[in-house]
Amino acid sequence: MKKFLTMMALALGSTSLMSLSALHAAELKPDMEAAKGKVAMCIGCHGIPDYRTAFPEVYHVPKIGGQNAKYIENALKEYAKGDRRFQTMHGIAATLTDQDIVDIAAYYAAQTASTPVNPQK
Repeated sequence: MKKFLTMMALALGSTSLMSLSALHAAELKPDMEAAKGKVAMCIGCHGIPDYRTAFPEVYHVPKIGGQNAKYIENALKEYAKGDRRFQTMHGIAATLTDQDIVDIAAYYAAQTASTPVNPQK
């Protein structure tokens, strides 16, 4: 019985932690002003028209301006975990906080063809 109660307590505890984590993520609000200082790494590749990387392989870098914010958030989280594989993106995404990801995703989702800050996206 004691073992059963211990297992139930652990299960409930982990469920509570997951709920808190999901609640925390739901509470994050994009800070567009803060995002301007966070996208410098992104612009280095995604802001160059028709840019292709040569490491670790030749890869056409996609334009991310105007992309759906949730898509960008999910992509960055997948790169951070290693579920999406590209060494450069993994290295960058792994350093981002949840707030950084929300800010960057909102920044790029707000881009349009006429956005003056990063017109090439």
